[in-house]
Amino acid sequence: MKTLLHVGCGPEDKSDNKGFNNDDWKEVRFDIDESVNPDIIGTLTDMNLVETASVDAIYSAYNIDHIYSHEVPVVLREFYRVLGDDGLVVIKCPDLQRVCEAVVQDKLLDTLYDSPIGPISAIDIMYGNRKEISEGNEYMEKKVGFTYSVLNDAFAEAGFKTRYGGRSQEGWELTLVAFKQKKSEEEIVKIANPFF
Repeated sequence: MKTLLHVGCGPEDKSDNKGFNNDDWKEVRFDIDESVNPDIIGTLTDMNLVETASVDAIYSAYNIDHIYSHEVPVVLREFYRVLGDDGLVVIKCPDLQRVCEAVVQDKLLDTLYDSPIGPISAIDIMYGNRKEISEGNEYMEKKVGFTYSVLNDAFAEAGFKTRYGGRSQEGWELTLVAFKQKKSEEEIVKIANPFF
């Protein structure tokens, strides 16, 4: 069985991810927020409770945008460190380019989509969910944003040899699957497609 490190898991588990929700993966939940009962409590910038080369994959959805820009290389080095030699990262984050297109159209406060926690506007995507922050969840504040090319370049600079992904056609997110090793196009498509 392979080990999945679910970084910034919040209340979710691997059952919410079609690429990891099978018996091949043992999930280890990692979060800064004790109230969501993670297996490991820690921050993206300091994953010292996770041993070097101890996991086969990392799943990180909507949390890399909650750190400062200068911390992104630190986080990606931590991801690289804890992954085994053939490891991969699946990361999702807001598509700031698409969000800015909405802002240019003067839709800063318009509802762009409905989520389980309520309507989401461009201002929520850019700066953090206003409702959750107003209720005291300061972990929801946003500190950085990404276009696909910026996200892809950050993983390349961190040493990930193969990267595959892009912008959602209908949604507001970016998805990137990054591998520590070189992969053939056939391998990339086979491994990465379930995450899209």
